[in-house]
Amino acid sequence: MTIIIMSTVTGTMATTAEAPTVSHFDYVREPAAIYRRSRKIALAETDLGAVADDMREVALRLVHACGEPSVVADLRASLGAGTAGGAALANRAAILCDTEMVAHGVIRAALPQGMTRSAAAVDLWDDDLDGAIVAIGNAPTALYRLLERLEDDAPRPALIIAMPVGFVGAAESKQALIDGGYGVPYMALTGRRGGSALAAAAVNALASPLAGGNLS
Repeated sequence: MTIIIMSTVTGTMATTAEAPTVSHFDYVREPAAIYRRSRKIALAETDLGAVADDMREVALRLVHACGEPSVVADLRASLGAGTAGGAALANRAAILCDTEMVAHGVIRAALPQGMTRSAAAVDLWDDDLDGAIVAIGNAPTALYRLLERLEDDAPRPALIIAMPVGFVGAAESKQALIDGGYGVPYMALTGRRGGSALAAAAVNALASPLAGGNLS
């Protein structure tokens, strides 16, 4: 693979077949080592005392995804939501995403079904909604429309991961899910914070062998 390098001295472009091997910086390069160290730091700095056992891996993955241990304080989940999500994945449930960014963030190799589905129009989900995992990480309007469909007796998903982000509608749509009593397990990040990376991290956490609560 050809690598294009911009020279910091001349401002010219140079082409080389190999990445530079000399660095003036001392940093960890190996991905697995970076992950292990990141996880250790996240565990040390995150208060998981109030987090249910089946949500601890989800909480830790969210911290890892955004670099902020404080995000755990905004996490809300219905009783048994983590268990419900893990069971749905084990049963090869469909994963319905509001954007391609969420779908691409899911580690497909860890999924029994090895697939995700993305659609901009929630109305297109009805044939796949029953027993599915819905991961919304971008659009509050998608979450609102899903709640409207549930009020109209649409099929019930196994789990709703509600993490839309933004200043308009994000906090309100998530609170509507929490307050609505739709009879569907959910996990949501209250307030304005959210995003595709966090929604995907929640799905990846459910697929993790550590999802049962043993984080060591």
